[in-house]
Amino acid sequence: MSYEITGKLTAKYDTVQRTETFKTREFVIEKSEDIGGRIITNYAKFQCVQDKTALVDRFAIGDEVKVQFNIKGTKWVKDGRDNYITNLDAWRIEAVKLGQQEEIPQANYANIPPPPDEMVDDLPF
Repeated sequence: MSYEITGKLTAKYDTVQRTETFKTREFVIEKSEDIGGRIITNYAKFQCVQDKTALVDRFAIGDEVKVQFNIKGTKWVKDGRDNYITNLDAWRIEAVKLGQQEEIPQANYANIPPPPDEMVDDLPF
């Protein structure tokens, strides 16, 4: 399942070579929402892996972006104790133009005529 979030790019980090064949890069999105007249700001840290580590290169700190991502979780046992980690794996980042509507416009049904008073059922079944 894929998710998306729109917010301001507030941090981006260097690519880290984790193993000989695996690399990651992290970045942070700031998302502010007005909840009943009170602004709530959250920060979400994402990671890109492998060939996706270059995605964030074309954006500057402060840019408004839309990030599409998957949620991935891992479990491991250390010293007899279960440990968990959750990653937000970004796979697409795009620029958001200021003033752009994020909502899908409602369909305009004003020009559709109302149904006739009497429906004629001429279907063969």
